[in-house]
Amino acid sequence: MLERAFVEQFAAEWVAAWNSHDLEAILSHYTDDFEMTSPVITQITGEPSGKLKGKQHVGAYWSKALQRIPDLHFDLITILWGVDTITLYYTGHRGFSAEVFFLDESGMVFKSVAHYATL
Repeated sequence: MLERAFVEQFAAEWVAAWNSHDLEAILSHYTDDFEMTSPVITQITGEPSGKLKGKQHVGAYWSKALQRIPDLHFDLITILWGVDTITLYYTGHRGFSAEVFFLDESGMVFKSVAHYATL
């Protein structure tokens, strides 16, 4: 079961990593074989499933995204959490966004799913 302090720290570190455009810090929250699902994956990589697996593939995707959006900035609105999941609700260049993180027993993200109010 996740604890409030862990969830709040995860959220703060995740947002700070993205806002500093520090790809290594961003990737530090994820397992080596994690899976990312996002409709933007299709737009940036051409992958029709909208899914990527593994730090190497997702890292390359995020690197492209950071290059395309040099002023990328997230503002956290709120944090929601369940037994083994955290959802961050935030604003960014696409407007309102929510990302659901599925965590393993060590607190690392093995799967994430991004949602956007607008594309």
